[in-house]
Amino acid sequence: MNTQVIKIAAFDVDAQKGFTPLCPDELPVVGGHLIGVELNFMASLADIRVGSKDAHSPQAPWVVGSHEQMLKPTRLEHADLTWVSHCVPGTDGFTLLDELPTPLDYDYFVWKGVEPELHPYGACFHDLHHKLSTGVIEYLNAQRVRQVIVGGLALDFCVKTTALQLAGAGFQVIVYLPACRAISAEGARQAVHDLQQARVEVVNSREQLARAVGHQE
Repeated sequence: MNTQVIKIAAFDVDAQKGFTPLCPDELPVVGGHLIGVELNFMASLADIRVGSKDAHSPQAPWVVGSHEQMLKPTRLEHADLTWVSHCVPGTDGFTLLDELPTPLDYDYFVWKGVEPELHPYGACFHDLHHKLSTGVIEYLNAQRVRQVIVGGLALDFCVKTTALQLAGAGFQVIVYLPACRAISAEGARQAVHDLQQARVEVVNSREQLARAVGHQE
């Protein structure tokens, strides 16, 4: 029987108002403003809390003027799809949900997409090619974390990619669905499939999460 103590981190991925109905001109994920209490529940089970924010220039080359123009291929090397402007530093959309700590109150925090030409989804690398680390994997390893609970916005893009990056780095990853929302129902289904294919555990309730935390295969 493995009696090794497992150190746990909670990862709040891009839980910003720009991804909620609070900012309807940005990327208003349905129910995105309701996940703060569940992210805090995740953190209550963890030893370390890390987080991330999108931080984008409104003049980025992937920015388009309307939601109808979104999700088109860009032909850019470091940004694959078009999006409307969102999560611009200094705006309401850039801020975290009110229920969450400030970035300085986290143990480690990542700002991503600061360079205008870069539009990463995952919080572990600054680029789509996984060349330039944000340092969070190295931080978690230095803290001897073995298990990471992931939630945030949106499930079908930044949450999924971050979880897959963490799993690829060797962490035992749990995605806590009550602390996530997706851009689309089909995107949510595909995300869950992709995560499970990568042996990421996906849980649907506080009870399931409490049972999963601290368990190592």
